[in-house]
Amino acid sequence: MPDEDPFHRRLHHVAAGGLTADTAQTSGMRRVAAISGATVGSRNLWMGQTHVAPATASGNHHHGESETAIYVVSGNPSFVFQDDEHGEIRIDTKPGDYIYVPPWVPHREENPDPANEAVVVISRTTQEAIVVNVDDLGFSDPGPIAQNQ
Repeated sequence: MPDEDPFHRRLHHVAAGGLTADTAQTSGMRRVAAISGATVGSRNLWMGQTHVAPATASGNHHHGESETAIYVVSGNPSFVFQDDEHGEIRIDTKPGDYIYVPPWVPHREENPDPANEAVVVISRTTQEAIVVNVDDLGFSDPGPIAQNQ
């Protein structure tokens, strides 16, 4: 609340069972929200998890104006994006690795493991999960601020 006393705010606990799938989605993955405006009243932060099933690739997408930080919890997901000079680039990861996704950069997550799910924790610099699903990894001028899709 805007008029809330800044010295008497409460902490919020979101238990593992309290994550919600009521957030923006992309094919091939399942996002669940923990920290958002809707769940705890955050103003500038979204945090949750993404799960990619074995032998699955997500659809191409970007996160609009959000910066995204990713921490790999389990599995060996790959993050794929387009570079004008080198074409498609793939970053292979393992548990404990971090990935930074700048605003507006189209990418996708892939889980090449045929038997194990990949799980990552995601934090974004916007109150809600902005997800814009796109046809390819090519970057185009975002124009006006994109809305959740």
